[in-house]
Amino acid sequence: MTHSIAPTISKPKPQTDLYTLLTFPEIAAAMAHINEEHVDELLGFLQAFTSLTSDELVGANVQLTAVYAEAIALQLQFQDTKKTSAQSCDQTFFIPLVAPITQIDELNTQYILLKQKADKKLGKKTIKLTKQTFIVQDSHMVSKNMLRLILTAPHSNAAGETLNNHHPSSVPLNEAGYAYLFDLEHNRTALQGGDTSVDDSVNESIQPSRAHCYYTLRKAWQTSDGVQAWVDVFLHGDTSGGNWARSLQAGDSVVSKREFPEKVEHLREGQALLIADETSMPTVARLLELWDNSQPPLILCVTQDAADQAYFDGVNIRTDNIDNNGVAQGANQFTVLPLVTDQVHSGRALAALIDHTLADYLTTYPLRIDKVWGALEAHTAKALRGLLKQRLKLERADATVKVYWRKD
Repeated sequence: MTHSIAPTISKPKPQTDLYTLLTFPEIAAAMAHINEEHVDELLGFLQAFTSLTSDELVGANVQLTAVYAEAIALQLQFQDTKKTSAQSCDQTFFIPLVAPITQIDELNTQYILLKQKADKKLGKKTIKLTKQTFIVQDSHMVSKNMLRLILTAPHSNAAGETLNNHHPSSVPLNEAGYAYLFDLEHNRTALQGGDTSVDDSVNESIQPSRAHCYYTLRKAWQTSDGVQAWVDVFLHGDTSGGNWARSLQAGDSVVSKREFPEKVEHLREGQALLIADETSMPTVARLLELWDNSQPPLILCVTQDAADQAYFDGVNIRTDNIDNNGVAQGANQFTVLPLVTDQVHSGRALAALIDHTLADYLTTYPLRIDKVWGALEAHTAKALRGLLKQRLKLERADATVKVYWRKD
């Protein structure tokens, strides 16, 4: 008598077995930050590296759930019950990294490289790992607490020196919110290696506790000597960036190591609301000068000091916009709704105050807000997003509230 043996069916190994899970202690904080502030980028990864389309991702929630040496894991939740059955439950997608991570300090670089790759596939502007050298020409105060650095990028450096294989690009002349990551340590090193007669107390006064700091390009234009640029720095107490900016003298070089374009394309149509504090006022000022929308925006401007509200006094909105009646939108035809806090406010309290101020204005002047752009302190931005979603009923793509600084 013979016995037949049923064939053994081997189950495929879970995809997680293909990757090496990273367990660095810093991973949890990095993942929390990405999930809180970079959801649009995660959706971009899915659109660029999977078969999912932008329409299929509308209304979906995405979370970074794990970081492996070779890939990141993204969990997608579909809220739309009309999606196909295959999309009715959570799905996890593994997005391969450009190169494996071996040390925790490589995570940031690999994330940026992945974003560059995704943005290129999607035809979007992207972050650049680019070294740029500027020369300080002068500086002066443009409001009570805002210092303007006047910089030039000589012809030889105007295109930048790339830190990787990406093509260099010149200083952008027509972009709002373009940010540079300045190397604060460069100027301490330069001072120490320069005039040996400089008192040690001066060296100590400009030593940054932070090695780098982002500042927005307020404006740039071409001259016969190269590109000239303004970078406006809000001076608020004893901070690394403020002390760095105060210490700069004519002839000093300043170096940036990274460049980041701002997301403002959604503001081209509809009634826009711009929400700024002192750190994001330079972005809003440039937005106004380049305004590409027939409807002027409403600006809610939060400052600690009433005197800094004067920052917008010399800013004119772009005047070559023509409305439906053929009428040009003239200079300064925008409304600034001031909110003066008299102290350092942040978090839920400031978000609630902004929401209340906006509600009062919209009660007096009924206005349908179609688009939002704002940039504030981290905890304030997080709380404000929920309040604005509830009040204005906007889709995620129509409301961008960025983090420009952190209180802690």
